[in-house]
Amino acid sequence: MKKITSFSLLLLLLVTVSGFLVNKPSKRILVFSKTRGYHHASIAAGVAAVQKLGMENGFAVDTTTDSSFFSKKTLKKYAAVVFMSTTGNVLNDEEQAAFEKYIQNGGGFVGVHAATDTEYDWPWYNRLVGAYFKSHPKQQEAVLTVTDPTNISTQHLPTTWKRFDEWYNFKSMQPDLHVLITIDEKSYTGGENGDMHPMAWYHDFDGGRAFYTELGHTDESYQDPLYLKHLLGGIEYAMGK
Repeated sequence: MKKITSFSLLLLLLVTVSGFLVNKPSKRILVFSKTRGYHHASIAAGVAAVQKLGMENGFAVDTTTDSSFFSKKTLKKYAAVVFMSTTGNVLNDEEQAAFEKYIQNGGGFVGVHAATDTEYDWPWYNRLVGAYFKSHPKQQEAVLTVTDPTNISTQHLPTTWKRFDEWYNFKSMQPDLHVLITIDEKSYTGGENGDMHPMAWYHDFDGGRAFYTELGHTDESYQDPLYLKHLLGGIEYAMGK
């Protein structure tokens, strides 16, 4: 049997360390899914889908329902924070202050579906997420229109996208949103926002970045390649790509 030389051992060590450094995720995100109101059954599927997106696209994913993660020390580890169908008042005053500072220091936010059904008594959050949930009709098929096909979250989508989901009506819509997708209220029953009824948007906000997609109520959403790539694009924007 050949003797392993010191040079060979050193070479093996260098290759191993180099491989680790190449494969080590360069960024980390937090998926937060605490609920104090309605709890969406699809949260579990959504969390698992984002974990898979992270593995496939080179970013690490931590998940929690524990709002104590919202501290200056903990949040600074994350390139973006995803609110996965959160509902109700999920952060206390200190946690809200820490999250505001995180965004002001250049952090990223992604809101999924019921993230707009969250923190109604926190005006800063309303401006961050872009709108508040008002109501929704029964789940049904509808036609979406991609209004910005150049964005990282929409460039793969058809201009007209027919899909089944739960469609929100909104209130307290903010004026500075860059709308990515709208819904055609003539294609389904129960729309209340008129001709300009946004379903996904983004904006630079208070020093950071915020992306929101209304889509994602159903478990099936998290098996849909078109939706998953849309969500991935929103995460990548929030991370600063």
